[in-house]
Amino acid sequence: MPETLPLARLTVLDLTLARAGPTCVRHLADWGANVIRIEPPSTGGEDIGGPRDGPDFQNLHRNKRAIRLDLKAPEGREAFMRLAERADVVVENMRANVKHRLGIAYDDVRARNPRIVYGSISGFGQDGPYAERAGVDQIAQGLGGLMSITGLPGQGPVRVGIPIADLTAGNLLALGIMMALFERQATGVGRWVQTSLLEAQVFMLDFQAARWLMAGEVAGQAGNDHPTAIPTGVFPASDGQINIAASSGRQWERFCDTVARPEWKAHPRWQTQKGRSDDRVALNAAIADVTRTHSSAHWVELFAEAGIPCGPVNSIDKVFADPQVRHLGIARPVTHPRLGEQHVVASPLTLSGVQKDIRAAAPDIAADTDAVLAEAGYSAAEIAALREHGVI
Repeated sequence: MPETLPLARLTVLDLTLARAGPTCVRHLADWGANVIRIEPPSTGGEDIGGPRDGPDFQNLHRNKRAIRLDLKAPEGREAFMRLAERADVVVENMRANVKHRLGIAYDDVRARNPRIVYGSISGFGQDGPYAERAGVDQIAQGLGGLMSITGLPGQGPVRVGIPIADLTAGNLLALGIMMALFERQATGVGRWVQTSLLEAQVFMLDFQAARWLMAGEVAGQAGNDHPTAIPTGVFPASDGQINIAASSGRQWERFCDTVARPEWKAHPRWQTQKGRSDDRVALNAAIADVTRTHSSAHWVELFAEAGIPCGPVNSIDKVFADPQVRHLGIARPVTHPRLGEQHVVASPLTLSGVQKDIRAAAPDIAADTDAVLAEAGYSAAEIAALREHGVI
């Protein structure tokens, strides 16, 4: 039941569009928060994520309620503020100046509710030389360096196949919001929690960023090879391709024995990690000559028994057919009033003793407007007047 979920005591006002903000709010909704998605009257049933009944929208906005509210109208702004007085969290990912222009920024909301935790995602930060620029995932991937290290050597910049800056910014903001809520238990006051696509992307450079900051090394493209740990990469099997990771000294020795090439352990250039990395082309070619002689399943089983990380390179359909993925239950059913039973991607988190089933499909346009406004104290006549004036 929702009341038993960890975040059931929270009310969240969701002003987000596109992907980064909705990713953040999805975490809160999945774990029980009362999420009220506030949509402008002009959405027409579509978001940047596509049609409302489409897979992307349904996956992003499950477990929420939805209202329509014109925040540009004084009555709409006041309705938002009345909701914010009762809320715990507001999440937005507008351009940095838009919320100030609408009069719904952090300072505006905390004047009515000092306990509010206000979460913001922008393209490049709330201030600074790029603050007013529009930012989307691929722009952040390029500006943040990821495209320069993705792809085959000499190929030119390549975007990652998922919106990784969006997703990471959303994940990080959810973490920051929970930190602020935890602090509020002691202080009684909220915080403005911020991140951006650019900050999230640079953060995700991780050891590649550290190589530059600490050692002055500018990483380049390494294709399917690990940038420093060799052999780690994609190798051919007789029926497809597999990933193998045997980069430590101990794993390398076990690898040589497993593929029946014990003489490789004595190869003068392959006895150290640096030597194997420097000679990666020849080493990878030698490994490929061996791995292509048997099937993927043969090698995965053999390497698993030897304790060497290995796995197939799956297409998306094969991912969800994989027995371990099925065991983990990350594809969860939800019943949609028009689409019937669908499956969406569940939370990747597990809390002992807590069910993480999808409780509700993404809501229809304005499905909960009257109920939500009534909870905020609006009478039926006041709600009718707002509707007559086009505010809801």
